[in-house]
Amino acid sequence: MRVKKKDIFFQTLENMADAIVQAADYFAEQVPNLKDIPEFTKQMKIYENQCDDYTHTIITELNKTFITPIERDDIMDLTTTMDDVLDGLEACASRFDMYHMTEPDNYIVQFAEILRESAYEIQKAIHLLSHKKLLAIREHTIRLNDLENQGDDVLRNCIKDLFATVKDPIELIKKKEIYERLETTTDACEDVANRLESIIMRNS
Repeated sequence: MRVKKKDIFFQTLENMADAIVQAADYFAEQVPNLKDIPEFTKQMKIYENQCDDYTHTIITELNKTFITPIERDDIMDLTTTMDDVLDGLEACASRFDMYHMTEPDNYIVQFAEILRESAYEIQKAIHLLSHKKLLAIREHTIRLNDLENQGDDVLRNCIKDLFATVKDPIELIKKKEIYERLETTTDACEDVANRLESIIMRNS
C-alpha cells in the first residue's frame, strides 16, 4: 500500500517545530551550568540556521504552489512567528558570549524552563495542525498564553531584584537586556499561539 506523502507546508512546519524543541531543550539543559560558552552559542546558531532554511523552503513553495492546505497568509505568518522564537533563543545565547555571562542566575534558568515548555506546546499544536485536528490545538494555545504570563511575572521579579541588589551599572545593563530578550522570546511563543487561534477560527 502506498503511503500518502505529507503536504510540504505541514511537513516543513513540523520540522520547524521540532527544531524549536531541540534548541529550547539544549538551551534549558546548558544554561544552569554553562561550561563552554563558544560551543553553546555555536550550537544555538546551527539551530537558528536550520530554522532559516525551513523558512526559505516555505517561501519557495508558496511562490510556486497554487493551492495551499490553509490560507497562504496564515502559512507565512505562522512560519515567521515560529522563526522569531528560534531567533530569540539564539539572540539570548549570543548575549551570554558577548557579555561574558558565565554564571546565569536563577531567573535566567526560570525563563529557560518556560521557553522549553512553550516549545513543546508549539510542537504539539503544529503536529495537530498537520492532521487538521484544529479544535484540539486550543488546549496548547491556552497553555502558551499561561506560559507567557509566567514570563511576565519572572520579568517583573527579576527587574525588581536587579535594581535592588546590583550596584555595578554595566552589570545591571547586561542582565536587564538578557532578561528582556528572554521575555520577548516568550512573547514570540504567544504570537505563535495567536496565529494558530486565527487559523482555528478561519478553518473550523
